[in-house]
Formats: sequence, structure tokens, C-alpha cells
Amino acid sequence: MRLHDVRLVGTAAAAMLAATVAGAPAAGARQAQGPRQEQQAQAQECTPPPLPGQVVDVTLTDSGNTMRLTVKPVKVKAGQVSLLARNTGTFAHEAVVLPLAQGQTVGRRPIGSDSRASETGSVGEASKNCGKGEGEGIAPGSAGWTTLTLRPGKYEVICNFPGHYAAGMRAELDVTG
Repeated sequence: MRLHDVRLVGTAAAAMLAATVAGAPAAGARQAQGPRQEQQAQAQECTPPPLPGQVVDVTLTDSGNTMRLTVKPVKVKAGQVSLLARNTGTFAHEAVVLPLAQGQTVGRRPIGSDSRASETGSVGEASKNCGKGEGEGIAPGSAGWTTLTLRPGKYEVICNFPGHYAAGMRAELDVTG
């Protein structure tokens, strides 16, 4: 749970407790619906700049109990590759690029006690809201991007927010020589 989630839940709980003690309807009761409202409020209009190299569109989405990350195209040539990650879901997401070792398959990374996969060996990420590179996450309705120099091989693009990788937010990107 991120710090803003804790503040939101704490504020809602305090408002509901105060209202219950006073015998009035809880003015903050709507806030108790969760962090989605706050994340939606953080969404902003975002127009990415022209990106260099081959552009891979990464779609980050969630609906009900389903989370998905897709890449298009799934195969690019080695060299300069830009990832343009668009969040069409309701939660914040990110796109982290990890090399796949020989024989390793997508979705088989161990998950730690923090509900995340190890990012050891990461070659880059798009997780800045309406910006380039690393950040705190791409808000719903927004985008993030990064430009990398990729060598031939197989890569796994993942959302590594707690529980998102295990929920299916991963895709393979093949880089050819």
C-alpha cells in the first residue's frame, strides 16, 4: 500500500468515526471507496513528444479482476527503441524492461514477499506520469515513455507494482539482430 493510500484510508476512517460519534452521516464516507478516486483525479491530459527510434506501444490496463500489459509490435530490430506506455486502466501502472535469460519464459519470475518481481538487470522503465523514464507511476488516462538501446534477445516488459506482475501484467518483446 502506497503512502497516499494510507493517508486516504486514514482520513476516511477518521471522518466516518467522527460522524458516527456525532450521529450524523459520514461526510467522508465516499472517500472510503479506495485509492481509485485519487488516482483518477491525478490523471492528466498527456501528449508525448516525437520519440526516436522504433516505437513500441505499451498498453497498461485493468478491468475488474483482470490486469493486462500488451506490446505492439512484439518484434523490433536491435538499436534505439522507444517505449510509449499508455495507461487505459483505473490504477497507476509502469512498464519495466527486463532481459529474459536463455530458456526463461514470460511470467515465470519469482515473486518476493513485497509482491513484486526482482528488477535486477532492468534495462530501463517508463513510470513517470506524462514524462520520460523513472517516476512514481503512470496515472490512469496518462502516458509515460523511455528510449533504450536494446541488443538482440528476448525481453519481458512488466508492471511491477505490488501484485500486478502476478495478475498478468507482462509481455514479451523480441529484439532481432
